[in-house]
Amino acid sequence: MTAPGADGAGPGGPAARIVAERRLHPVTPFRRAWAPVAVLVGWAAHDPNQAQAQLTRLTSTTLLIALAVVVPAAALYGFLSWWFTHFAVTDSELRIRTGLLFRRTAHIRLERVQAIDVTQPLLGRIAGVAKLRLDVVGTDKKDELAFLGEAEARALRAELLARAAGFAPETAHEVGEAPACELLRVPARELAVSLVLTGATWGALAAALVVPPVLWLATHSVWTVLATGVPLLGAAGARSAGRFAGEYDWTVGESPDGLRIDHGLLDRTHETVPPGRVQTVRFVEPLLWRRRGWVRVELDVAGSANSVLVPVAPREAAEAVVARVLPGTAVPAAAALSRPPRRAGRCVPLWWRGYGLAVTEAVFAVRHGLLRRSLALVPHAKVQSVRLSQGPWQRLWGVADVRVDTGAGKTVTARLRDVSEAGELLRDQAERSRTGRRDARPDRWMA
Repeated sequence: MTAPGADGAGPGGPAARIVAERRLHPVTPFRRAWAPVAVLVGWAAHDPNQAQAQLTRLTSTTLLIALAVVVPAAALYGFLSWWFTHFAVTDSELRIRTGLLFRRTAHIRLERVQAIDVTQPLLGRIAGVAKLRLDVVGTDKKDELAFLGEAEARALRAELLARAAGFAPETAHEVGEAPACELLRVPARELAVSLVLTGATWGALAAALVVPPVLWLATHSVWTVLATGVPLLGAAGARSAGRFAGEYDWTVGESPDGLRIDHGLLDRTHETVPPGRVQTVRFVEPLLWRRRGWVRVELDVAGSANSVLVPVAPREAAEAVVARVLPGTAVPAAAALSRPPRRAGRCVPLWWRGYGLAVTEAVFAVRHGLLRRSLALVPHAKVQSVRLSQGPWQRLWGVADVRVDTGAGKTVTARLRDVSEAGELLRDQAERSRTGRRDARPDRWMA
């Protein structure tokens, strides 16, 4: 099926390009056929008593007739939703046309694409298919193409990135996937130990061990203890098991189109950190990780939901990866971070000792936290605005907060600085941001 493209010139110009529309993988109807069944299951879960009452009224013959109607109807819905879904790549955009009764056409401008991820659920890996997910500027929800053949998904991703980088349409599909050089791989044992040493894991486990005995002493009801203790114990294990499965075999590689991130035990995900889109890099250091020298690196990326760069790694290895994200940036040492004045303890007792600040030629660096330290690095070029805030109690003790807003909609705050220092920071940071944007790297893919 073909449709005329909208990229042709007007009268006197070249003829409009004919854009070939494509369909998703033939396995897609099986995935979408579950939608009517999911509606019935959702209704039953919402009102189980009513659902049980309705089931008891049905005879065996009625149930067989219902199944004979529901199963073909679900299959027909899956087939029709797949049949009426098309996508096409033009010179400047990706078009996705969907809808059985209500038609929807998405026009995704390639220069507004932030990231393109390839994900493979467990059943998708068995069937040899993958899902293409796109982060686009100005949208909260990711557009996706599910499902495509694994090879087709990778080829389409490479073509979209090439076109977004400015390659000619006739040569973009020949560029292929850019080669990647591995920078870091997280061993499974190191990941498992890091999860055991995370405070959230111990907190959930402590709740699972403490709450049931307290309930037993208060109620002497076995059912109350089981109804509370079993979910708590399951949550304590499920949180860590879920993170382990999601972050298993975490690999970071470098390619011309950005840093490649591959991870997942059951569901495999292939992500890309877009160059020039990183607004903040954050080093997180839980208390029990410090003896081993481990850190977790998180990101704020404009328009993207990708938030983890390295789940756990030695600090030196993590800093080497961050140097690829923010070239020319040196992570300030702990000794280089200046604390607030001692009178800041009148505003925030004890915890003020965890605050720190360092400003280098490349970044605005802020630390906070005593038990779980976090060091945020904001490149000067990514600062959108700088604000000084001061409450009544802070005015009394001559301290103020300096807030730096980034393009990812997040704020990094230097807490409880001396008021004269805060005013100087405000003026200097505005100038550093202006000059930083002038010398910033381009945001385009493969630039």
